[in-house]
Amino acid sequence: MVAVARSILVIVWHLLADPTAHYQDLGSSYHSSRIDTGRKIRNHVRQLEALGFTVTLATA
Repeated sequence: MVAVARSILVIVWHLLADPTAHYQDLGSSYHSSRIDTGRKIRNHVRQLEALGFTVTLATA
């Protein structure tokens, strides 16, 4: 309970400290989309290609 209360307090503090800040709900699928392995692979490949690497994937 203390951890949740602290998180809420931090959010409220940030919203009150910066008048231009707005709260945006991330949605119910936010965490499941963040742990999607296919998405992680695509993101890492995209980041490496942006750095100038050619990426070839092979299963381990």
